[in-house]
Amino acid sequence: MDISCALATASDSPSQVELAETLGYQRAWLYDSPALVTDVWMVLSRCAERTTRIGIGPGVLVPSLRHPMVNAAAIAELVAQAPGRVVVGIGTGFTGRLAMGKRPMAWQHVADYVRCLRTLLAGETAEWEGSAIRLLQLSGCGAPRPIEVPILIGADGPKGLAVAAELGDGVFSAGMPQPIVPGVPDWRALLTFGTVLEDGEDLNSPRVIDAAAPSAVVLYHAMYERAGAGAVDALPGGKGWREAIESCPVAERHLAMYEGHSMKPNPIDEPYVVDFLKFANTMALTGTAEQVSEKIAGLASLGVTELVYQPAGSDISRELRAFAVAAGLST
Repeated sequence: MDISCALATASDSPSQVELAETLGYQRAWLYDSPALVTDVWMVLSRCAERTTRIGIGPGVLVPSLRHPMVNAAAIAELVAQAPGRVVVGIGTGFTGRLAMGKRPMAWQHVADYVRCLRTLLAGETAEWEGSAIRLLQLSGCGAPRPIEVPILIGADGPKGLAVAAELGDGVFSAGMPQPIVPGVPDWRALLTFGTVLEDGEDLNSPRVIDAAAPSAVVLYHAMYERAGAGAVDALPGGKGWREAIESCPVAERHLAMYEGHSMKPNPIDEPYVVDFLKFANTMALTGTAEQVSEKIAGLASLGVTELVYQPAGSDISRELRAFAVAAGLST
């Protein structure tokens, strides 16, 4: 199983990707959530300039954020900068859309987008919004066509898996592996979270809270968006957190919820972080190095072919190094 990392795209991400390369990570995925983080393509370009081996790509693109020609042109330039190292994830938009008050896209629209993008990268003429379009770039303005890059579909259920079966080279999922479905390619990337404990640390240790709380909060956000108030109320601290969120005006509730999402608990999250960690730890890759190693082996046995670890907290370099040791990448 490949061991990769994911980063909340930031100005210092290139240095973190450079470190991940030296530690032996297979790939670095950067998030595409412009309401929360800086531009993914600008930072990926800088990552390409500072690395030579590690795979890089957006994980995952949200089609509604850009015209397919814009993403095709960005992919072409990144491939020219990092040939053989680029991979692209595409999904319906969880954080990328919800943080702007929009629901995830319909899968049919995502499928249409992927078809158009593939046609453009092949150097052929596509149709979009009633117009014929084609990459017309001359030499020096991106990689020559056809451009072949793997495209993983950010699937979280049967509709996404169906799109992956038709149009994808694999599946990029979060939290829990998607089931093995006939026709879906074997490349199964799984986004995971957590922190490797030092001797004597527990979930109440300040460093552990700093590193693990952002992902615990994400779990509650996702539960609220996907399963509703009742599901959240059943979790430790869930009812109080949900009531605090729902005290915000409906039109601006998403602004309160997604501030700091996956990077730092926001003011509404903070009073419930300890309760969140008790529940989230049952699914996160948090534990001693030996325990994390055992959890990784368990995910491999479920068919995961690429484990994508997102470090969080105030010391990303420490998290990348500790996880690399637990995963057997370095000593």
